Amino acid sequence: MRLVLVGPPGAGKGTQAAALSERLGVPHVSTGDLFRDHVARGTPLGRAARRHLDSGTLVPDHVTGGLVRERLAQSDARDGFLLDGFPRTVPQARELAAVLGATGSALDAVLEFTAPEEVVVARLLGRGRPDDTQDVIRHRQQVYEQQTAPLLAHYAAILLTVRAVGPVEDITERAMAALSEAERRAG
Repeated sequence: MRLVLVGPPGAGKGTQAAALSERLGVPHVSTGDLFRDHVARGTPLGRAARRHLDSGTLVPDHVTGGLVRERLAQSDARDGFLLDGFPRTVPQARELAAVLGATGSALDAVLEFTAPEEVVVARLLGRGRPDDTQDVIRHRQQVYEQQTAPLLAHYAAILLTVRAVGPVEDITERAMAALSEAERRAG
């Protein structure tokens, strides 16, 4: 299964991606984790990404797209994956479609995780990451609304919305039920 997870920062995409990855037997590919790894190692990509991560702006498409293209080419992702953090814009979605199309594949579904802003802000403040200040978090919410929310219209035909409030296990079950229902309707 090839999935993209979308939702505002703090909606629990990473937590759900880990749980769904295990349930579905496909790798969780998190651009945030990949960027943090490069930042920690001080690579040129990491230094470039850090400027954007610290200010709450999106890392440029060409940097993120190249990183994702390279990761999806690895053997464990050939038969499926969960993308968390990419695409965030319609141009990135088109790039992903081209990457997948070159291998004769396409996305199966896009899972949108939704939660009230006060819930996501509290979650992010609770993580304790140095770049998670109140101002940066609120700015990320605005960036998401302006640049990422248009993906919902772009992916309308394969979009599944999951309420991301409550115990992690309940949210995972809602996501699995949405995927099962979508497969039932498609099959």
